[in-house]
Amino acid sequence: MASRRPVSLMENLHDLMTNRRSIRRFTQASIPAEDVKLIMEAALMAPTSKSSRPWHFVLVDDRNTLERLSQCRQAGSGPIAKCRLAVVVCADSSLTGPWIEDATIAATYIQLQAQDLGLGSVWIQVRDRFDAEGVPADENIQGILGIPDTISVECVVAIGYPDETKNPQNLEKLLWERVHIGGWNPEQTQA
Repeated sequence: MASRRPVSLMENLHDLMTNRRSIRRFTQASIPAEDVKLIMEAALMAPTSKSSRPWHFVLVDDRNTLERLSQCRQAGSGPIAKCRLAVVVCADSSLTGPWIEDATIAATYIQLQAQDLGLGSVWIQVRDRFDAEGVPADENIQGILGIPDTISVECVVAIGYPDETKNPQNLEKLLWERVHIGGWNPEQTQA
């Protein structure tokens, strides 16, 4: 049986990255199960250090739970309450030193796959963030979702159909002066 291959909305990876913007407002349209599966396939294909695959992903679409998750930190997590799907990106830090990098790459793959499917997303940082009482955001999420203390939470990726429009990246504003060729050279620029 042939697997479903999505019709990409983007022509190529550069087009996809140029058009991917953080979306914080979502419609309430449901995300098809096959699209959620593709998003998770992308996450599970993300490269990891020494192929350790330390990540875990908790998918949440329950409105009450999304609302609770949106209170995990003092500010900046509000989009979780309005998204259709939140992917909590975690990792078992005992499996590898660079678990943060491994979880980060997986979260990026999630966002790129979501964009390719016509969905919007926004990264909500959890690690090293706190609620109004000073409780770490990752502890709040672990408590809400029953995530063991041995599993570290990196971020939440809020996903849904965009209810806002953003312009593509302006390629004229790329910071080429931050690209150094052959060594550090602060006077080096690229035309």
